[in-house]
Amino acid sequence: MADSAVQVKRTTNILTKEPPMFKLIYINDNETPMDFVVTSLVNIFAYHSNTAEDITMEVHENGSAVVAVLPYELAEQKGIEVTVAARKNGFPLQVKIEPDVH
Repeated sequence: MADSAVQVKRTTNILTKEPPMFKLIYINDNETPMDFVVTSLVNIFAYHSNTAEDITMEVHENGSAVVAVLPYELAEQKGIEVTVAARKNGFPLQVKIEPDVH
């Protein structure tokens, strides 16, 4: 007897798009030491120390600098990590998150 099983092949087209990106911005203040800013960039964002120093100088000279562009949840988590570390050390360093619009 012949096998009369029917095979059905299904294909699903799933459209995925990149999540919206957000800028995490450090805001300059007169109390947070530059060494702490450099250390936070190295420890939390895995920047090389030279890059972290350059970003720190940008924050200092321009009043703020974008330190990372990430999906919202990651930007929020990193922002919390920075804020917790700053407060733990008694520093008022502020970060903000805003949409990265191109």
